Amino acid sequence: MGKPRFRPVFTPAGAAILVVAIVVLIRSLYARNSYEILLSFAALILLLALGVIGRWKAKKLAGLEPGWKVPFPMTANAGEESLITGLGTPLPLFFRLHFIVRGKFSPAGGDVSADSDTARAEAENTTTVKSANACFMSAETSVSRGEKTARIEMDFPMSGIFRGSGFCRLRDIFGLFSFSCGVEQKRTVKVRSAPCFGRKLHINAQSGAEDRRNKNSTNEERFYMREYSPGDRLRDINWKSSEKIDALITRISPDNQEKVSRIEVYFRNFGPAKPSIEALWLLDRAKARLSHFLRSLLEENSSFIFSVRAARGNWEIQDSEDLENFLEELAGLSFSAAQNEGIVPAGAGDMYVFSTACDAGLPGFLLACHPRPVSLFIVQPETFYKDKVIKRVGPDHETFCKRDFPAKGCIPLLRWLSKTKIEPLNVNAGRVERIYAETRL
Repeated sequence: MGKPRFRPVFTPAGAAILVVAIVVLIRSLYARNSYEILLSFAALILLLALGVIGRWKAKKLAGLEPGWKVPFPMTANAGEESLITGLGTPLPLFFRLHFIVRGKFSPAGGDVSADSDTARAEAENTTTVKSANACFMSAETSVSRGEKTARIEMDFPMSGIFRGSGFCRLRDIFGLFSFSCGVEQKRTVKVRSAPCFGRKLHINAQSGAEDRRNKNSTNEERFYMREYSPGDRLRDINWKSSEKIDALITRISPDNQEKVSRIEVYFRNFGPAKPSIEALWLLDRAKARLSHFLRSLLEENSSFIFSVRAARGNWEIQDSEDLENFLEELAGLSFSAAQNEGIVPAGAGDMYVFSTACDAGLPGFLLACHPRPVSLFIVQPETFYKDKVIKRVGPDHETFCKRDFPAKGCIPLLRWLSKTKIEPLNVNAGRVERIYAETRL
């Protein structure tokens, strides 16, 4: 939250009418044209009345603090609406409240030059984006007379981070004045990728006897307990603990822990410092494919544990809560400069790698993984053969239109409008799934 921001009270139309009325008044007085004098005086009196009433009411609304509820999770291309509450205040005749959202949107994450701690601090504490990959975004809605709430559509063309503010303006229905009022609201919103759908996979996970206890529990008595399942013996039910939490709890012997399966995932978000919109679209689709992979497998088998590694961090996903937290962080991951990754850990099961055609170090990484089995999911542009594009259609082909930026209230950077050619990588792995991503105007 912040103080009311100062903005000019005249709209462009109001300023133009004021200038015209003054010019006509001066001209009519010089020419002694009573008809023009009457019209110019009427226009000036109307402007004066609206200005005085609007300024008076805007001062009374200086403490207005509307609620701005952003949908969670926010997903790209979903047409989701934010709820604005606390707007049920009496207004003068011919005036309406408007709620405006403005800020910077960074597609596929923030500034690639910032480290993870700095990026996280920026996302939480500021609405100013210094990234070279941020574009201006604006949305607006008006409150119908007598209504206490309103909805504003905030739609984004792809995943990324939006840092901006929401504020109220008191405007007349003629579009002549716009007065600041209320308290400014600041928000940082992480936008997830639009979903994609991939093929069903056969998973070869690393298995072992690991304790599936509730990691948040501090009660030693529940260390070897779980919820009752059909088929459990009645004598194993802990009736005292079950009564406390109103759910049946079954005792488990420490020597009879549940089997879990561990799946190792690498998300290689390596790429250029100033990516083109083509590169950002590849990264967006890689995020979408990874999200689909994790969600579908966790829904299929809740015993899976995912160890996810990216350029700026590591995550362990054990349940749906962990998954949702990871997907929020994934939405803000941008390209990272290539770095020395060290030795690839050895393991028994398959390793699942998600990458893009911007990852120049991918062939060397796959070579270092040999002879471990690797399943590769790579997003790349349409392949070229003798300067001819090989067109593909189907679920593995995704298209992004650059005109979606202005259509959704975002002003794209000029360099995004030019076409950038990204060459597909020639890579080999035990199993390769290619997703083709195309951009067009």
